Amino acid sequence: MPIYEYQCKACGHHLEALQRMSDAPLKDCPACNKAELSKQISAAGFRLKGGGWYETDFKTGSKKNLAGDAAKSSSGSGTESKAS
Repeated sequence: MPIYEYQCKACGHHLEALQRMSDAPLKDCPACNKAELSKQISAAGFRLKGGGWYETDFKTGSKKNLAGDAAKSSSGSGTESKAS
């Protein structure tokens, strides 16, 4: 379940609530008991890793294909030939 952040418009109290996505937003502030809570927008607290869409689709420049680059560097080591 996601953790949502709320802030009271009346008293400024800040709280976090563990809720289902289908749950209705909280309205009543536990500090001042007024129906002035508003849901805050915040960043997720985790990063997905691996070779899937979430790792490669949001990269730019030389960081675009991290999973493919790792496979190339580990399989290509020791196969270099020297020219005489």
